[in-house]
Amino acid sequence: MQSLFLGALCAFGVVVLLGPVAIPLLHRLKFGQVIREEGPAAHKAKTGTPTMGGLLILAGICVAVPVIHTTAPAAWLMLFVTLACGALGFLDDYIKVVLKRNLGLRAKEKLLGQILIAAVFSWIITHYLGRGTELWIPGLNVTWDLGFLFHGLVFFIIVGTTNAVNLTDGLDGLAAGTTAVAAGIFAAVSWLRGQPDVAGFFTIVAGAALGFLVFNRHPARIFMGDTGSLALGGALAAGAVLTGTELLLPVIGAVFVAEALSVILQVASFKTTGRRIFRMSPLHHHFELGGWPETRVVRMFWVAGIIAGLVGLCIMLGSAGGRLV
Repeated sequence: MQSLFLGALCAFGVVVLLGPVAIPLLHRLKFGQVIREEGPAAHKAKTGTPTMGGLLILAGICVAVPVIHTTAPAAWLMLFVTLACGALGFLDDYIKVVLKRNLGLRAKEKLLGQILIAAVFSWIITHYLGRGTELWIPGLNVTWDLGFLFHGLVFFIIVGTTNAVNLTDGLDGLAAGTTAVAAGIFAAVSWLRGQPDVAGFFTIVAGAALGFLVFNRHPARIFMGDTGSLALGGALAAGAVLTGTELLLPVIGAVFVAEALSVILQVASFKTTGRRIFRMSPLHHHFELGGWPETRVVRMFWVAGIIAGLVGLCIMLGSAGGRLV
């Protein structure tokens, strides 16, 4: 149990110590955020704020994992997925920020990268870690062997979670705060399911996200960019699969689901009827344009994330301890 807090503290400390060095450096390198024209007008003031701050989060995680989990295969595998997704996000950020190509990686290129990450991860957990291909159904506490379809599910979870966290990263402190909450809840879930190594990695992720929040809270001095959001999404997805709690992920990560769903519904509605459901998507912009201050939107989404996380934890506890049978 002590190692859980030590890992979180280590990751938090590394990020907090590196922040004052990294922020001026990114300023000098002119790695500033480009604000999209169609976004809220109030966000124009954020133009030029250093981005690619996800490198700080990755640094905190990379230092903490070897210190706390020197021989834990599950933790190292989660680190692989986190770094791989972070590298994909870094390429996207680099193309947008440094090469000045606003669209970043093409959709096909990003999808190919996610397919490769999911394929490697899925192969390792089923062939070397003994994860199996069962899907645990909360509440009923039964399992369903998906067979080969399990690999497709892993791909869907990684793609869906990374993109959902990425869409959530639109306000100061929003993605960092909600991810810290989700990772903390999943740490409890993993511990209760008898997987302390996975729990330890989740506390490290939570610690790194909270460390980043020191600089990313309003008014943000740095943004995580796709480097951070894709990495954090990958960590959540990998941990959910390793613990067999894939169906708890959309509950614990309900804020991420709502953000992604708002974009899907908005696009579908506009293309079919010519009308928009929301003032603007993702969902946090809808509340902004409704007159809510940015800080209020972020606080309310944090609270929603905490409530959703506790609901997910209660579901697991009510499902015969949430263990696979």
